[in-house]
Parts: sequence; C-alpha cells; structure tokens
Amino acid sequence: MRSSLIIISFFVAGLLLAYWGVLPEGLADGDLSMYALYLLMFLVGISIGSDMKALRALKEQHWKILLVPLATILGTLGGSALVSLFLPGRTLWDCLAVGSGFGYYSLSSVFITEYRGAELGTVALVANIVREIITLLGAPLLVCWFGRLAPICSGGATTMDTTLPVISRFSGKEFVVVSIFHGFVVDFSVPFLVTFFCKL
Repeated sequence: MRSSLIIISFFVAGLLLAYWGVLPEGLADGDLSMYALYLLMFLVGISIGSDMKALRALKEQHWKILLVPLATILGTLGGSALVSLFLPGRTLWDCLAVGSGFGYYSLSSVFITEYRGAELGTVALVANIVREIITLLGAPLLVCWFGRLAPICSGGATTMDTTLPVISRFSGKEFVVVSIFHGFVVDFSVPFLVTFFCKL
C-alpha cells in the first residue's frame, strides 16, 4: 500500500510541476521516457534472474501451474473487452491495451503513453494502481468469496513482489511459489501484449 501511495505521489508531483512549467522542456521529450523504460526492463531482468531459490522451486511444480497465469490473462482481457462496450470514447484496442498492463503500472503506462498518448497512459496508470490496491486491501474477501487463487489472479503482475506478502498471509504459504510463477509469466507478457494492442 505504501509503495502505491509513493508512486501516486510522484505521478501527481510530475503533473503539477509540468502544469506549472517548472520542469525543463527536455524532460517532456519521448526519448527520455523510453530510456527510463529500457533501464526498468533491465532491472526487472536482474530481479528475476537473480532469484535462484524461486526458479528452483518452480521446477518442482506440476504443469497445471501454467493455468493460473493463463486464467488471469484471458480473464483480464475478456473483462477489458466487455468494459469497452460501455465506453463509447474508447476503442476495443484501447481497453485491451490498458487491461494488458495487469497491474504493472510503471511499464504499461510508459508504453501506452508512447503509442497512444498521455491521456490513455494516465488511465492505464490509475487502472493498474487500483488493481494493486484492490488486491492489497481485498485479499481476505477475495479468498473468502472466490478461493485461495483469487488474490493471485487479482494481483496480476504484482504477485511476485508487492502483493506477495498478503497472498502468503491469506492464501497460505503453499501458494507462494504459484504466486511467484504467476507474477513472472504475467509480468513477462506485459510488454508484448501492451505493444501488440497499442499498434492495432
């Protein structure tokens, strides 16, 4: 929760500083945000590649573990397509691009801003932060109403980092490896799916 509030604070600060004209014009250049994105992708690769314990634990799991991230991806895209029917100002592809962020707000919002503009990028940022907050605050209810895999699917790409503690607490420690694998697969799908839908 705290990390989400920090992200929102930085976002609001950036909006206000840009609105008031305090920042140099070069910071608004699209190339700078792409370089920041490259650095972010590099750091994500380091984070995933250096966690040998998690990678070893994943090798011991049954093949059915693949169904959890697949259900998250298909369910989110299906929900996004359904929502597009009620948003006359947005295309199906816009909604699928936002939905395919899967909670990975820092990466997906930069991609969407680059391809579709700041307005949709802002929608993606807020939608993905809300997804993370719902998982953090609603995990006990999700487990109670939908089962122990529900917070994992709800958390999307965040289940191997920020939402992992609440998943471990309310779904059980036996779901930690599933959560890490799920986060890894969904996380990895974000740049491909977001750019795919943005280009349509």
